[in-house]
Amino acid sequence: MNRYFRPAALALLLASPTMPGAIQTAAFAQSEPRTEAPATPTPTMPVLTPRSPVAPPMAHVWQPRAAEALLEYVEGIGKEGLDPAAYQPERIRTALAQGDPGALTSVANQIFLRLSADLSGGYVRGDGRVDWHMPDSALDGNRQQLLLSQASQGDVARLLDSLLPTHPQYTGLREALARTPESDEARRHLIRANMERWRWMPRNLGPRHVIVNVPAFTAAIVEDGRVIARHRTVVGARRTPTPQLMANAVAVTFNPWWNVPQSIVREMGGSFGGYQVRRGDDGKVYVRQPPGPRNALGRLKIEMPNDHAIFLHDTPAQNLFARPVRAFSHGCIRTQNVRDFAALLLGPTGQWDRAEIDETIATGETTRADFVEPVPVYIAYFTAAATTDGDIVTYADIYGRDAPVRQALNSATTGGVQTAASEEAAP
Repeated sequence: MNRYFRPAALALLLASPTMPGAIQTAAFAQSEPRTEAPATPTPTMPVLTPRSPVAPPMAHVWQPRAAEALLEYVEGIGKEGLDPAAYQPERIRTALAQGDPGALTSVANQIFLRLSADLSGGYVRGDGRVDWHMPDSALDGNRQQLLLSQASQGDVARLLDSLLPTHPQYTGLREALARTPESDEARRHLIRANMERWRWMPRNLGPRHVIVNVPAFTAAIVEDGRVIARHRTVVGARRTPTPQLMANAVAVTFNPWWNVPQSIVREMGGSFGGYQVRRGDDGKVYVRQPPGPRNALGRLKIEMPNDHAIFLHDTPAQNLFARPVRAFSHGCIRTQNVRDFAALLLGPTGQWDRAEIDETIATGETTRADFVEPVPVYIAYFTAAATTDGDIVTYADIYGRDAPVRQALNSATTGGVQTAASEEAAP
């Protein structure tokens, strides 16, 4: 935490993946995927191009009053942590002065499409989103065209505002940005980067979900906008960082086997005492660790299938939860008091209270308990969160992921996106 965080504000913290309180998720969920965007615009680009595929344009002409509203919105976009220069407001001014409806419509269309894509899905693309694997929240082309036809007749601000995150953390960070002097560039950059990350997030996180904030080393269970549990975690070491992803948790396995990933098998260097080993038809060595108190997964694993083999689990190394910086794993999320965590997730089944979980684990038998319905798990990376009094609390940027976001957000004036230098440090 830094000097901007006041302990007295703890009771007033906004709900977030980093702090307790009521979390409310946005409506206006968008699930359709879209094509990867072109490079971030630079001052030399002659025109703005949309970030997503669009349907053939509907017949409409931008009215001057609507174009003026669009210009006003662009000029005020700094309150959202974005740079007005990225949307070339001078082109709207010129088109308005010329009085040519065709030219005005062409320019306004381009700028509105770009704005709607960036507000709904984020400005930063490509390398700026380090290890990002969540569903895209941006509008698809057909939805953009529908909004475009409405905006050209007026009500531009309402339509564009409807695309922004409504999560209390986004609102709180925006308020904190408004209160931060222009001279405090470091704080402003930090707030802007985390506002941008909220624009990447799915708008509807679900009424019941888990959210892990890697820099805060916490995992929270959220039900109907309220954090009902928050647990300490151990996350990926700097050399094996935890990715940002979304997966559906579907079950809990008690007394799990650990199928050792090939990357770790190589690290073991042939020392497989206490493990089951077999050689596959492909020539690779496959290693499994039987259930038990020394199992790397501990006595419990939360099943959440994903391409990255990341999940929440128990650990025999309970002492690590007392460390202030808890980046020691190969990427998975070790969770403190995970039996209580699992009991809450299994609550809707009407079974599997803490006593039954303990009894099942005591048998030593591998047992699976399925959820009534999948629970979305979001593994995110927020280095700043807001309090209700406009202050912020910060967390160490353990993987150096703020720099590429900051550089991309500033690319409208610096002329391009750069990638932060990689860090290499012991866990």
